[in-house]
Amino acid sequence: MTDAPATRRIELTLHKPWFAIYWGVKPTLVIDGRGQPSQWGVGTWQVRADEPAVIGAYLFNRVWRFGAAEFTLAPGHPAALVYRAPALPFLRGRFRPAEQPASSRARAPRA
Repeated sequence: MTDAPATRRIELTLHKPWFAIYWGVKPTLVIDGRGQPSQWGVGTWQVRADEPAVIGAYLFNRVWRFGAAEFTLAPGHPAALVYRAPALPFLRGRFRPAEQPASSRARAPRA
């Protein structure tokens, strides 16, 4: 019997700028070389827990690919990233670690 590799869930927040010169474009997420169409907002994906995972994102508007960004997520990194798409269709996007995953934020008690 073969043991399955250890995995972990990561949370990715894909942000579109409030003012963008392009319409109807959705991001494509690439995890370890496998492309996956995705939606704007928060989503979770499964990656290997014991190896670094290369996370990439780009936008495609039926003419050209733009907004590309890449981040190597090591096993010790926090499991939440934020991708910010560019406002102009010829700029690069960017990844940054999130402060805290949205799913684990505690709500402040009401007085």
